[in-house]
Amino acid sequence: MKITELEPKIVWKYFQQITQVPRPSKKEEKMIEFLESFAKENKIAFKKDAIGNVLMSKPATPGKENLQKVVLQSHMDMVCEKNGNIVHDFEKDPIETIVDDKWVRANGTTLGADNGIGVAAELAILASDNIEHGPLECLFTEDEETGMSGANFIKEGFMTANILINLDSEDEGQIFMGCAGGIDTTAVFHYQAREANPNMQYFKIEINGLYGGHSGGDIHKGMGCANKILTRFLYLLGEKIDFTLCSIHGGNLRNAIAREADTVIGIYPEDKETVRIMLNNFTADIENELKKVDPKVQIAMQSTDRPKFAIDRNTTEKLIQALHACPHGVIGMSHDMEGLVETSTNLASIKMTDSNTITVGTSQRSSIDSCKTMIANQVASVFQLAGASVTHSDGYPGWAPNPNSKILKVAMETYKNLFHKDALVMAIHAGLECGLFLEKYPQLDMISFGPTLRDVHTPSERIQIDTVGMWWSHLLELLKNIPEK
Repeated sequence: MKITELEPKIVWKYFQQITQVPRPSKKEEKMIEFLESFAKENKIAFKKDAIGNVLMSKPATPGKENLQKVVLQSHMDMVCEKNGNIVHDFEKDPIETIVDDKWVRANGTTLGADNGIGVAAELAILASDNIEHGPLECLFTEDEETGMSGANFIKEGFMTANILINLDSEDEGQIFMGCAGGIDTTAVFHYQAREANPNMQYFKIEINGLYGGHSGGDIHKGMGCANKILTRFLYLLGEKIDFTLCSIHGGNLRNAIAREADTVIGIYPEDKETVRIMLNNFTADIENELKKVDPKVQIAMQSTDRPKFAIDRNTTEKLIQALHACPHGVIGMSHDMEGLVETSTNLASIKMTDSNTITVGTSQRSSIDSCKTMIANQVASVFQLAGASVTHSDGYPGWAPNPNSKILKVAMETYKNLFHKDALVMAIHAGLECGLFLEKYPQLDMISFGPTLRDVHTPSERIQIDTVGMWWSHLLELLKNIPEK
């Protein structure tokens, strides 16, 4: 079955079109052009700010003019991750979608349903002439995934509604009323390049097969982090034998749990068998530890050519010790909402450059601002003690729940009327742009909801087909019942 044959057809039609438009974070030019062309073709009023956020407006349908104005919001960029055996250029190539039983997924890459499905729903409403709604604005923000710069840039007065419905959540039947804030902490090591010892043999060690996942929504699942696994082995290795570190890479994006990591090391020939035995024993330990959550983990070692250089010994020791000591995972659970992660940190990426630097990317989240600062400073302290230079991003605020929200009450009532069951009202540990909107528009009454997505920020990302129809029905019913002015 083709994706455009799925129901509701109008939503899947636009989602398919969106998957054909390359839209990596910070490189959304083609997506912005697509949105502008859509607005012109459908005679929809639109405007664009200096950073690239797009706002489209549509008047109320007859009989709904007395409803309060609503802004629907989604982000236009997507996380770009692919399997190692897939050839794909996210800046040029369309996403290849596959209908797989009850799910839609991509062929070895992220699907971009986060948040392409939200964009598709907004376009479907804007293009339709038979959907009831009051005065409507549709906001499409850029660069949500790598810093929320679009939401952070929005100026007062760009949108005029007092109710905002965010379409960037990932569990049908759940309505979100709050989210964590976040900050990124980056450490940079400067190393001296030494000639690779010609008396050593060189081997590449690779960690792969991990599921990865969203560093907010999946951090509580305890899945393997390739960066932690790799540096854990290197630390053990350094206690037993003399080796040189020639390269180290792992992970990619700040908001994704690292799925893959690799290193090239040099060892003396007489230590080769010791290293292989250590790696076999270590692999067995990791497989046992992760058998319930990451059963496909693979750790392999193979010989490789002597590289041009090795990293100096002092930097090697400090780097491995810092990466091993750096916290990763859940730091604390919420005392206010059972089962909600309060504070976490993600050892996201390790990247070497030609300028003799190694950059370590991490991200911290918390629903309590002071705890967000605490864990960011804790991570910074680890790397500062190792001699790295450390910087923090500006971060983004959390979204404090509003128990008196009128739009939340309407969303709960319409959901129960449609499906004869209660929706779950929750907060989410993942970051949403709502906190940033609230800083500029403190009067906003907000909720977030969406269809069911799984394994977002990984090549296994998929969207459950039947939940799109349920979510769409709920969205349309909600728009018909927005509180009056």
